[in-house]
Amino acid sequence: MAKDMLNWLRISHEPDIVIAQYGELKRQVPLLYTLLVLNACAVTYTHYGFAPFWATIGFLGALISTCCWRIFRWLRAPDTGEISVEVARAQLVSTTVLAGVLGAIFLVWSLLMNEYGGVEQHGHVALFIAATVIGCIFCLSHLPSAAMLVTAVVTLPYLVYYLWRGDPVFVAMALNIALVTGVMVRVLLNGFRGFTNMIRSKAELVREQEETQRLSVENGHLAYTDMLTGLPNRRHFFNRFEEWLQAAKTDNRQMAIAVLDLDRFKAINDTYGHACGDRLLVEVGARLSNFTSDRIILARLGGDEFGVLFADPPTHVQTAAQTICKALANPFYIDGRTITIGCSGGVAVFPEAGSTVHELFDRADYAAYHMKTYDRGGCAVFSFEHENRIRSEIAIENALVSANFETELHVCYQPIVCTQSGDVLSIEALGRWTSPVIGLVPPDRFIVAAEKLNIINDLTLALFRKALIEFSAMPHSIRLSFNLSTKDITSVPTLGSIIDLINESCVDPRRITFELTETAVMRDFDAAVRGIQSLRALGARFALDDFGVGYSSLGHLRRLPFDKVKLDRSFIENMDEPSGRNIFSGVLALCRTLELDCVAEGVETEEQLAWLADLGCQRVQGYLFAKPMPALDLAAWLLTHMIPDRGRTSELRIA
Repeated sequence: MAKDMLNWLRISHEPDIVIAQYGELKRQVPLLYTLLVLNACAVTYTHYGFAPFWATIGFLGALISTCCWRIFRWLRAPDTGEISVEVARAQLVSTTVLAGVLGAIFLVWSLLMNEYGGVEQHGHVALFIAATVIGCIFCLSHLPSAAMLVTAVVTLPYLVYYLWRGDPVFVAMALNIALVTGVMVRVLLNGFRGFTNMIRSKAELVREQEETQRLSVENGHLAYTDMLTGLPNRRHFFNRFEEWLQAAKTDNRQMAIAVLDLDRFKAINDTYGHACGDRLLVEVGARLSNFTSDRIILARLGGDEFGVLFADPPTHVQTAAQTICKALANPFYIDGRTITIGCSGGVAVFPEAGSTVHELFDRADYAAYHMKTYDRGGCAVFSFEHENRIRSEIAIENALVSANFETELHVCYQPIVCTQSGDVLSIEALGRWTSPVIGLVPPDRFIVAAEKLNIINDLTLALFRKALIEFSAMPHSIRLSFNLSTKDITSVPTLGSIIDLINESCVDPRRITFELTETAVMRDFDAAVRGIQSLRALGARFALDDFGVGYSSLGHLRRLPFDKVKLDRSFIENMDEPSGRNIFSGVLALCRTLELDCVAEGVETEEQLAWLADLGCQRVQGYLFAKPMPALDLAAWLLTHMIPDRGRTSELRIA
C-alpha cells in the first residue's frame, strides 16, 4: 500500500500515460477553476456585510483574475497530438505544485472568513471547504499527485482547526468530511489504476497494430520481390503490366514489354555450380536495377528470364532493350573468375503486337526465342514476320497432333565417308515428315513442335523403328547414326523402348551411334549420363553433335562417355582462311589426344575436302558426296556412285 501511495505521488514517466493525463486535465482543470470561482463568490456574498472589503471583494477580484488566466491558458494549450511528452510532463508537475499552493491559499482564506459573521456564515465556510475539496478531488482524479496534495493541504488542517475549536457540531462535520474525503481518495486511486491499465492496453494494442501493419507491409514487399536479386518478382511485374496496359488503353498511347533471356547461363550454372549461378544472378539483378525508373520496370520472371516494362515511345524501346542486353554482355567477376554471358531479348509493342497482357507477353517471348535461336545477343521487336511464323507453327502443331507417324514419317540417310579410302563408314538417319495437310515440313520445325507438344518420344521411336528396318538391309560394314533429343535421353520409358527395338531387330547394337547435341545433354546432365550409360551397356556408341556451337564443350568431352565428335559446319566454312584451318587443326589434335573419332560436317567443295585430308581428318559428311536420300536411293547410290578425292576419282568400296 505504501509503495502504491509513493507511486501515485510521483508523476509517471510512461509517455502514453503522461499524454493521456494531460489530455484529461485539459478538459477538467477549467472546470476546477470555474468551481473555485463560483464557490468563492458564494462565500463572499454571505460574508459581504461581515468581513472586511479586502477579504471579500479584494480577494474575489484577485481570485477571478488568476482563475480566468489559468482557464485561458488551459483552453489554448496544445492538443495531445501536438505536444511532446516532456512538455506535457512539465505541465503536470506545475499543475500539481499550483494545486497545493491554491489549496493552501483557499484554506487560509476560508478559515479567515470563518472569524466573521454568525453561525450561518460559519456553517457556509465549513460547507465551502468540504465542497471545494471534493470538487478538486473529482477534477484532479487523473492526476493523483495533485488530488492527494490538495487533500493533505486542506483536509488535515481543516480537521485540526475544528477539533481545536471544540464545537461538537463542527467537529462532527469535520470528521464526516475527513471520512468522505478518505473514501473518495481510495476510489480515485482505484479509478486511476484502471485508467493507467486502460492506457497501457491501448498503447500495447496500438503497438501491436503498428507491428501488424509493419509486418503486413513487409510481407507485401516480400510477396512482390524476388528474394535472390532484389528485383520485383513475376507477380509484381504482371500486376503492374495490367495497370500500365489499362492506362495506355485509356490514354490512347503506346507502351511496350521486353522479355530478356540470359545466354550461356545454364552452362555457367552446370560448370561452376548453383552457388556461383546464384551469385551471378545477384550481380545481374544489381546491374539491371541501374535501368529502373518511374517509366521502366525490370523484374525477374524466373530462372534466368527477366521482364521489362517500357512507358517510353516505341521508337526508343528497341534501343533501350538493346542497351540492357549490351550491359549484361560485359564481364562479371565472381569468386576470382571472369564470367561472360550474354542476353537475348524480344520486344512487343502495344497495340501493334496485341491488346492483352497474354498476347503481348507471348509475342515478346517469341521474339526473344527467335533471337536466342538465330542471332544471340540481340534484341528483336515482334513483327509481321514473327506473326506469320507463329501461325505457321500453330498449323504445324495442329497437323502434328493428328499425324499418323507410321504413314507420314520417313527416314532419309546421308553417308559419312573416309577421306583416305573413299569408303562409306556410316550413314546418318534423318527424319522427314510429309503432312497431308500442309505438305513437307522441315525437320527443324516439326522437331521443335514435337518437343513443345511432348510427343517427341513417340516421333523418335517411330523414326528409329523405320531406320532399324531399313538399315538391316545395308552392308554390315556400315554403321548407323541416329539423333536423340533431350527428352529421349532423359526418359526412362523411351530408353526402354529403344532397347526393346534394338533387341527385336537383327541389327548389332555395336553398329549404332546415337548423336546428342550439347544442349540436349546440359538440360538435365545427370539424367542424360544415366541414359547414355544404359545404351552403352548394349554396345552402342555416342557422338557429340554440333561441336563448337555450345559454350562448354571441352568440359563435356572430358566428363561424358563420348566416342565421336561431329564438328559443326561453321568450322568448314572458315577453312579458306589460315586462322580457320589453324583452329580446325587444333580441334582435330584435341580429339586425337582424347582418342575420339572426328567427323567434319558440311563439306561442299573439293577444295574443302582436300584441306581436310591434308590436315588428317578421316571422316567427312556433306553435300559434296550426297544429300540426304531415302533408303532405296541410298542403295542405288552405294552401288553406282563414285567419290572425288583430292583431284582423282576413286571407286566407292563397300566391304
